[in-house]
Amino acid sequence: MTGNEYQNLAMRTNDGLGTERLLDMADNLEQGLTDAMPETDIDLGGLINGLFGLSGESGEFIDMIKKWIFHEKELDEDHAKKELGDVMWYVAMICESFGWSLDEIMQMNIDKLKKRYPEGFDTERANNRKPEDV
Repeated sequence: MTGNEYQNLAMRTNDGLGTERLLDMADNLEQGLTDAMPETDIDLGGLINGLFGLSGESGEFIDMIKKWIFHEKELDEDHAKKELGDVMWYVAMICESFGWSLDEIMQMNIDKLKKRYPEGFDTERANNRKPEDV
C-alpha cells in the first residue's frame, strides 16, 4: 500500500465537516443555542488553546522523560518541573474555559480512585474494571 492509497482509504471516515462543526459550535455558544452545557458559558477559543497547549506541553515533558530513560540523558529536574507546571497551566485554562472548578475536578478524581482502589492500587482491580468505571 502506498501513502496516497492509505490516505484515500483512511479519509473515507472523514466527512470534511470539521471546520463547519467548529464554526457552528462557536455560533451556537455565542447565541446560547447549544444543549451541550446550557448552564455554562464556554470559552471555545480558550478551550482549543488549552487543548493544543496541553498536548504540546505534555509532549515536551514526556520527551524529557523519554530521553532520560532511553537516551541516558541527565534529567534536568528544574526544567522538568517547569514543563509540568506548564501542563498544569493548560489544565487550569481548560477548567476556566468550561467554567469548572479545578478543586472540584481534583476531588472528583480522588473520589473515583478511592472507589476504584479502596485498599490502594491493585492490578487485579485495574485489569477487571466494570464497564461503567470511567
